[in-house]
Amino acid sequence: MEMTVSRRSDFDVADAYPTRGSGAERWIERTDRVVWSEWTDKAPISRDDADSFARDGFLILRDLFSPAEVETLVNAAAQLRAEGRDRAGDDVVTEPGSDAVRTIFRLEDHDTLMARLSRDARIAGIARFLLGDEVYIHQSRLNYKPGFSGKEFYWHSDFETWHAEDGMPRMRAVSASLLLTDNRAHNGALMLMPGSHRTFVSCVGETPEDNHKSSLKAQKVGTPSQESLRKLAEAHGIADAEGPAGTLILFDCNTIHGSNGNITPFPRSNAFFVYNAVSNALVDPFAARKPRPDWLARRGKPEALKIEDGQLA
Repeated sequence: MEMTVSRRSDFDVADAYPTRGSGAERWIERTDRVVWSEWTDKAPISRDDADSFARDGFLILRDLFSPAEVETLVNAAAQLRAEGRDRAGDDVVTEPGSDAVRTIFRLEDHDTLMARLSRDARIAGIARFLLGDEVYIHQSRLNYKPGFSGKEFYWHSDFETWHAEDGMPRMRAVSASLLLTDNRAHNGALMLMPGSHRTFVSCVGETPEDNHKSSLKAQKVGTPSQESLRKLAEAHGIADAEGPAGTLILFDCNTIHGSNGNITPFPRSNAFFVYNAVSNALVDPFAARKPRPDWLARRGKPEALKIEDGQLA
């Protein structure tokens, strides 16, 4: 059965980044800003950090949280994973070929401490500055990559999926990953291509019906070709986002990233929050028949987060 892509009226948001068409893969120059706020001495990050994010499309920050806070978060994450099978539902994803928990979505709905973390000024406040707007959580999840068997995440731009399947209009979203274990190159730390956020790779191939049911385990549709990945890597290089537990990694929605599998005995996990500007609310998907479920992409009129200062409880 042939899939029909959602129709758009003249009143709908224009598609600035068309993807998943029938033609050849192509590169589109980014037209959106990367850092949407002008830096002042009241900004939550330094001028150098803001410039680095604008240039590279990501930023690694350490020592934002106390050792006691990190320990509390690590314990909460371990408890969530231990209860993962009992929480079985669409928002709990297992590893391909096993029942080991890979991802728990709607993190702030599953745990009060994680909900408080999502509103913390040390994360959400930085996202608000980078996006130059009030923010809401587009998606959240607790990621696990177990020792010996953790599978890889293939190279991709998150925005390509959020645009095509969720209807995110513009590149005005940022991901925040708080490491809850030591993340090293050998146990599957995040890899990013610095500067790749300046180019949108328009991928080929239609979006299958309910694509998220398979893409959450192994993404195939909406990933750049090997030729494009080779050219991007040659132009920008590859950086390993390494650090001890408590390290915060922020990256632009269009930065090409991925991670290797984990065959070491040492698991890798992180709490992951995607902040979208309230002015960038979702519309109809740009390249899918219907939007993904709400636990993958929060829909409706966004409500700005009430960002909180102070130590985590």
